[in-house]
Amino acid sequence: MKRQGIFPGVLLIGVGLIFLLQNYNIPYINNIFTWPSILLIIGLAFLFQAYIGKDYHSIFTGVLLVGLGIHFHGLQLFASWPTHWAMFTMIIGFAFLFRYSKTKKDGLIPGIILLLISLIAFFYNGFIDLFGSFYSYVDSFWPIALIIAGIYLLFFKK
Repeated sequence: MKRQGIFPGVLLIGVGLIFLLQNYNIPYINNIFTWPSILLIIGLAFLFQAYIGKDYHSIFTGVLLVGLGIHFHGLQLFASWPTHWAMFTMIIGFAFLFRYSKTKKDGLIPGIILLLISLIAFFYNGFIDLFGSFYSYVDSFWPIALIIAGIYLLFFKK
């Protein structure tokens, strides 16, 4: 049985806590309660709706928003936080895998592919050093491979 009031309840509690804590002028709290905190709260509301309300399709959105909130907080708070674009594909890959782990439907293959793309991107320089000559050959053909894979998924995969 799905419970419908979980998402708005958690959202109101989270936003209320932000405003309440900002009224007390606690040191460093203004550094934490910025726009990424809103992403975290909305993402947590989706995750509570997914797990407590048994609405498992909300897992993807919840993990995506929580991951983005954590990433943007990390960028603000830590100088060594990675700024690479592969963080976004990694977050989306984890969102697919979390949803797959609960629903056992769609998401396993896209999640794994996105995580592999992220790993390759993070270790790009080492990858080029290891597979330099092969990479120079493949580099000109990988866009074509992506187009062919997309056409296959659109027209042939049912």
